[in-house]
Amino acid sequence: MERGAFVWLLAGYQKRTGQSARHVVGAAWGAAPSALRSSFRPASSTLRVPCSRFPAKPPTPVAPPVSPTGRVSARRSAAREPLDNEALYRHVPSIFAREAHDSRSDRYVYVPTIDIVEGLRREGWSPFFAVQSVPRDGSRHGHAKHMLRLRRDDGIGKPEAAEVIIVNSHDGTSAYQMFAGMLRFVCTNSMIAGERFEEVRVPHKGNIEHDIIDGVFTVAEDFPRLIDASESMKAIQLSPDEQCLLGEVSLVARYGEDESPVRPEQIIEPRRREDVDRSLWTTFNVIQENVVRGGLQGRKRNAEGRIRRAQTRAINGIDQNVTLNRALWTLAEGMQRLKAA
Repeated sequence: MERGAFVWLLAGYQKRTGQSARHVVGAAWGAAPSALRSSFRPASSTLRVPCSRFPAKPPTPVAPPVSPTGRVSARRSAAREPLDNEALYRHVPSIFAREAHDSRSDRYVYVPTIDIVEGLRREGWSPFFAVQSVPRDGSRHGHAKHMLRLRRDDGIGKPEAAEVIIVNSHDGTSAYQMFAGMLRFVCTNSMIAGERFEEVRVPHKGNIEHDIIDGVFTVAEDFPRLIDASESMKAIQLSPDEQCLLGEVSLVARYGEDESPVRPEQIIEPRRREDVDRSLWTTFNVIQENVVRGGLQGRKRNAEGRIRRAQTRAINGIDQNVTLNRALWTLAEGMQRLKAA
């Protein structure tokens, strides 16, 4: 499997989405594979080493990192049972805001997210995960960006469940956005499908409530294709080198031009025995969990060029979580296409 061909295939993602190189792989290095490779392995780096097979025994799970200040960028709630309004209010109070932030003009059509949730509950959709950003401006806390993951049932007896992800804010920082996603129950790992799947955006104007409910069902129509994609990935087996390659380009998607504090072999190491598998689906899940949840021990070069111990940070920001999740899914699909070629 040629690294240049793999990244070349995925370079168009940045052009289509307009995302920065920090979140997607390929575009920051231009069109030529040689340029991609030269920036992919900086000559000054001493931290990257050839990837080896991961050990048969999975490592002990790593606790989530804590920031030096003790502050986090999000408040969240996740459960196997649907979240009721009391739990939602405790963790994502901004969905209950009764009016838009005072920075919004009269043209801004305001519909509280909780009204959307209640409407979707009547249609059989329940929230199982909720997260709210903690803005720097305290006056925006009650209107801050939030993300909900909804599904029709708890998926008992199933390895995965398809979900609709809703992102919104009441301070003008986000339109209503809806994406397709999947939850993997063995690790409560939540993924967001790549750009090939339906995405709906509803600006705060017009008949917004009807458009949002309709958008949820539009996204849900893509669920059969989403499930087929996951089943196809389960049928594809990767060699150790291919697993390492997928890990390597995933680190580029995470850190962009910055040097990664961890090696590719670290993010393909599973955290539980159920994930000791070489299928593309499992490898993708392991990488996604390790990259998004963080907590891996590594080394990083400081401004003076000295190498220090470092721990990878969890992805707490809603926008970064969505963008990185979608980019990682696109990378997995790129590997799938190359394996099928």
